[in-house]
Amino acid sequence: MVTYMTDTDNRQHRSILQRIAHQAMLERGLVPDFPPQALAELDGIHGPATRAGESTRDLRNLLWCSIDNDDSRDLDQLTVAEALPNGAAKVLVAIADVDAVVKKRSALDDHARRNTTSVYTVAATFPMLPEKLSTDLTSLNYESDRLAIVIEVVLAGDGTLQNSDIYQATVRNRAKLAYNSVAGWLEGSGPMPQEIGTVSGLDENLRLQDRVAQKLRALRHLQGALDLETIEARPVFDGDELKDLAADNSNQAKDIIEDFMIAANGVAARYLASKDFPSLRRVVRVPKRWDRIIELAAERGSKLPSAPDAKALEQFLVSAKAADPLRFPDLSLSVVKLLGPGEYVVQLPGGSATGHFGLAVKDYAHSTAPNRRYPDLITQRLMKAAMGRSAQPYENDELAALAQHCTEEEDVAKKVERQVTKSAAAIMLESRIGEQFDAIVTGASVKGTWVRLLHLPIEGRLASGYEGMDVGRQLRAQLIRTDVERGYIDFKRVA
Repeated sequence: MVTYMTDTDNRQHRSILQRIAHQAMLERGLVPDFPPQALAELDGIHGPATRAGESTRDLRNLLWCSIDNDDSRDLDQLTVAEALPNGAAKVLVAIADVDAVVKKRSALDDHARRNTTSVYTVAATFPMLPEKLSTDLTSLNYESDRLAIVIEVVLAGDGTLQNSDIYQATVRNRAKLAYNSVAGWLEGSGPMPQEIGTVSGLDENLRLQDRVAQKLRALRHLQGALDLETIEARPVFDGDELKDLAADNSNQAKDIIEDFMIAANGVAARYLASKDFPSLRRVVRVPKRWDRIIELAAERGSKLPSAPDAKALEQFLVSAKAADPLRFPDLSLSVVKLLGPGEYVVQLPGGSATGHFGLAVKDYAHSTAPNRRYPDLITQRLMKAAMGRSAQPYENDELAALAQHCTEEEDVAKKVERQVTKSAAAIMLESRIGEQFDAIVTGASVKGTWVRLLHLPIEGRLASGYEGMDVGRQLRAQLIRTDVERGYIDFKRVA
């Protein structure tokens, strides 16, 4: 067992985890540092893109705002809403025009294409684009004029789509807001954030956004979108000392952004199809472990059909949440694992769309985070070419190769993030060897069996007593080993 007594005694947890994260990036084939060619190219960029075409609209007067994590600095999107007659509403999503600065096949683009995503570990972020761009010149920062791609969605009073459009515009962020404080205000558990009060009319606009988002969400659930509630681990540092891994839960402000982004991504996919352009779609296929999902439902007194059925699964999830809200995140995690991972695929004009099983949508293209996800930058270039009636910037074979590459590298990036989270958890647990915990099985295959503790957002390997265990089973597990360097946390089943 690796104990790191010198490091942990000195409470240099952040530097330990940063070193582990950097090494994990290298070991898994990702590039943690920007190459000299990209940095030289970056030195030649002295300001944000300002060249606006004749068709670029000036929308700087609208009540745009960003809502993101407390510490987010790479702001990819802004939102604003407008009330229309008969309960209808117009929602505008502004997406940072990253392509205006980062050109295809440039050195900066080549690095972004290599990693395909920003990697967010508990102690360090490895951005897809240098921070001079992603947190400044291509970020939709507060009181900064920026070029953007605007996705406009007009919704009827019941949340159904009436029409949509995509165009280029100049925008200005009027308020940089954070999820937790906005959610506290919307949910009635906290005061209105000061940033909202300083912009006349923004409070009313945010409440309109909230109402529209709730309609969108309700409509998607009627169509079979899954009501899932998973828990992510968020590190709590005191200086460089890791004090806790706290649960990062969903909230009403996160729902606004999630619902608007799903709507915008659907518009982006359909827009490209309408222009006879290919698109890069995000899909989740029919679950491979539907049989186990049926068993989980049966254990809770519900019956699911023998063939995968999103609407039936959603009805079960709603009833399960109402019956046991405290344990619902554990059930959600099991279902997420059994649904299987998402992937990127190329949708050619006229082809049949695979769709996204979990979201109950057929058309879904990642388009709203081009500072941090390469598929979104690809989609942005496709949309701009379609708007300008230019030749498509990627050949179909190139898109297919990129889809596979982005899927593979996203999986690698998630493994790095999980490994460093487990290293952080190993630091938290290294003094608790021998203690017993309530846990739930989150993975079971020939590669091993994994469990997550019910009262701490920590996952580890079930090294002993895994016979007969399957996803969703609850058990009593004893901590038997931690290894900070490798991110290993091992348990044995005791009951």
